[in-house]
Amino acid sequence: MSKRIGIIVGSLRENSFNRMIANTIPDLVDSAAYENISIANLPLYNADLDHGDGPDSVRHFREALQKTDGLLIVSPEYNSGIPGVLKNALDWASTPTKTAVLIHKPVGVIGATPGAKGTILSQQQIRQTLDATLSYVMPAQKMYISQITDKIDSTTRKLTDETTRKYVQRYVQSFVQWMDQVQRLNEQ
Repeated sequence: MSKRIGIIVGSLRENSFNRMIANTIPDLVDSAAYENISIANLPLYNADLDHGDGPDSVRHFREALQKTDGLLIVSPEYNSGIPGVLKNALDWASTPTKTAVLIHKPVGVIGATPGAKGTILSQQQIRQTLDATLSYVMPAQKMYISQITDKIDSTTRKLTDETTRKYVQRYVQSFVQWMDQVQRLNEQ
């Protein structure tokens, strides 16, 4: 049975470079099934709304995450940090505290930017937030894609640079293998 991997894009922009990366992933590694999980309709986190299953959009979001074996977050960097919409989504996914859908969920983080430094600062903040949610973030390997405008085809909305495609492919293949290790940890 193939793994089911959810993909969250940390940008709401229709022509997001990170969405293009996310759209390319299923073409690169076909040993898993992928589901794009939207964060566009989530309200701003408010503990007053966070009772029972929460608002319908939150319930659907949490159910989609629950059905996955792992999660890939593909996110830009905004002002040297995590995009607000992504932080908001992770906050909703982190409750209720004892049964949150991110607890022990394997997560990989990928980021692309037009700049030269990749998404280093954003990914540090994403990892810090995921650590607080008790997620298992794939250690060691980092996936920073810089100068993305030179590596995509805006017509097909896919990643076209062969070197970067291989880099993403290796990362996702490693993530799929790492998910098996996390599953063994969860069974202990």
